[in-house]
Amino acid sequence: MEQRLANSWRMTVNEKKFIQTALLSDLRTDGRGPFDYRNLTIQFGSEDGSSEVLLGQTRVMGFVTSQLVQPYRDRPNEGSLSIFCEFSPMADPSFEVGRPGEFAVELGRIVDRGLRESRAVDTESLCVVAGKWVWSVRVDLHILDNGGNLVDAANIAALAALLTFRRPECTLGGDDGQEVIMHPPEVREPLPLIVHHLPVAVTFAFIGDESTVVIDPSHFEEAVMGGKLTATLNTNGDVCAIQKAGGVGVMQSVVMQCLRIASVKAADITGKIKKAVESYNTRRALKKIKRHPDSVDVSNISKDMEKSKLKIECTSTSQNDDMEIERQSSKKDESSLRDSKPKAVIGGPSSWDPYSKGVDADELKASLASRGVATPNEKMDVAPSPDVVPPENRQSNVKDESLTDADPSPLPRAGEETNKAKTLLDAVKPKHKRKKKKNLSNSDGS
Repeated sequence: MEQRLANSWRMTVNEKKFIQTALLSDLRTDGRGPFDYRNLTIQFGSEDGSSEVLLGQTRVMGFVTSQLVQPYRDRPNEGSLSIFCEFSPMADPSFEVGRPGEFAVELGRIVDRGLRESRAVDTESLCVVAGKWVWSVRVDLHILDNGGNLVDAANIAALAALLTFRRPECTLGGDDGQEVIMHPPEVREPLPLIVHHLPVAVTFAFIGDESTVVIDPSHFEEAVMGGKLTATLNTNGDVCAIQKAGGVGVMQSVVMQCLRIASVKAADITGKIKKAVESYNTRRALKKIKRHPDSVDVSNISKDMEKSKLKIECTSTSQNDDMEIERQSSKKDESSLRDSKPKAVIGGPSSWDPYSKGVDADELKASLASRGVATPNEKMDVAPSPDVVPPENRQSNVKDESLTDADPSPLPRAGEETNKAKTLLDAVKPKHKRKKKKNLSNSDGS
């Protein structure tokens, strides 16, 4: 192959001998064991159906697209799946621009045989109108950096891209019911592909005269190897495809040993792919537009309910604290009011009126004398007033109490009728009666 010939031409004899001698002691140039894989990292792009796989120093990007085409005549109810590989001189100087070389064609056929011949993708679900329109799915694999074992990296990139790809949903409409209507993602959620199983490719290299077997060969080990074997298996242990690319012969027992090891490695790689795809779907679900309001996440509801419960508990405790503080303050106010209860003023009004002031007896006598009001000869026994007194009687009660406390003796006046005994209630009379009395006193004086 052109890549291996170019690499072998660059390597020196001492480097080749060093790699072969180290493998006799079960040592490899990068510190791995004979059956150890390099670190695998799977990343996804912003769009559905794009992936990037980093296997050691090997980097491969996969991108999936689809379009409506007419089906094949022998399979009118099935869509199609095709895989194309593109080699760039940026990945390796031995790659040439333009027409794909021998190794590029071989890589595409190995990945295509593992996916399409094993029927991993359900092609019947890609049919829109039987015999007229089907979906054609295309997988483009771009080699970004050649660090060895491009087949395994390209196969993983194709699987990851197919698992994250979404095709637009189509319905039939029109007058005859045969018109295909494609709905954009904003209207209807795109549909994923139906993948039955994941065929994973595992590559073995045979190095040296004793045909030492190593898994996942690096860039330098590929330049030294005498042959390689690629087995494609799924998690059930089914052999989907096997490829022996020339070189030295391999015994049947060695092939069976490679298949047993490949079955274990395929299960491990499948778990990593599913884990990466699951995390991608979770992130996509968080970023996508909510088109179905009926679908509600139960975990989010439980979290919201717990938060609301905590808020209610906090508010209830704060309200209880506030109520206790108010009760304590009200008790303190009551005790302070009891302690600071106003005492009765001698000769003044009772303590129920906080705005009233003490009344001087001499001033009250002078005012009564000027108005011409006579005081009673005998003090009238008045029943104790209730706690609450109407506002219109407050002034009269104040004057009555101050008058009785000040001087109970009568104040006779010349010319006043003394036939009827005057009482304390007669001291203050309505305004219309006062005016009449004043008029009478003025007429008598004249």
